[in-house]
Amino acid sequence: MCGRFQLSVKGKEISERFNVEVHDEIHRPNKQLLNSSKGYNCAPLQWLPVILNTSPEKIQFLRWGLLPSWSSDERSAAKMINARAETISEKPAFKTAFERRRCLIPANGFYEWQKTSDKQPYRFFLKNEAIFAMAGIWDHWTKTDGTRIHTFAILTTSANSILEGIHDRMPVILSENDEMKWISTANDTNFSALLKPYPAELMDFYPVSPLVNSVSNDDERLIKPWNLPLNLFGDAF
Repeated sequence: MCGRFQLSVKGKEISERFNVEVHDEIHRPNKQLLNSSKGYNCAPLQWLPVILNTSPEKIQFLRWGLLPSWSSDERSAAKMINARAETISEKPAFKTAFERRRCLIPANGFYEWQKTSDKQPYRFFLKNEAIFAMAGIWDHWTKTDGTRIHTFAILTTSANSILEGIHDRMPVILSENDEMKWISTANDTNFSALLKPYPAELMDFYPVSPLVNSVSNDDERLIKPWNLPLNLFGDAF
């Protein structure tokens, strides 16, 4: 799965990378979006920058955690942060969004936890530290008071060889050539073919501080390499 990611860049960098309109203070676009991120610890239920297929020329802010338009309970969003690429065209919660409402989620890193007793977090990123785009879907949901909420989920696929020792899933990272295909409105695009593990040889990773476990921590300490504790034999746990 993908439960946290990093987007610690200026709006100008996103604007140049994706050719979109964006304010430089990208992480605090609106004082009303109190649960937005500074970019080091992007987490579910935060309002985060996304590029929609309906408006590919600009950044919009959606809440992480998909709420299909027919949802009866807003609380389900926390459980809908990811969608499996292998079954996305079959699941009722994701099928229509996959067909009609696709999006790009900019990032320059993401976190995954090793499935051990101490759940050590790791940061994964492209070797050149470049911004990349994760494949996503989006939808809109209306509250009883008429307020409309736009939400998104990140697509996941099987882990590549650099991740499989830590976790069996990873976010779908699109190649630059595939980004515009993913948010295209063309009917002849095979969108499922784009949903594959990113080449392991283009990625790197290292352990990071357990500080990332708490959403309240959101600063550059989270992306610094972390020295793993040693056991009695001098080996890292």
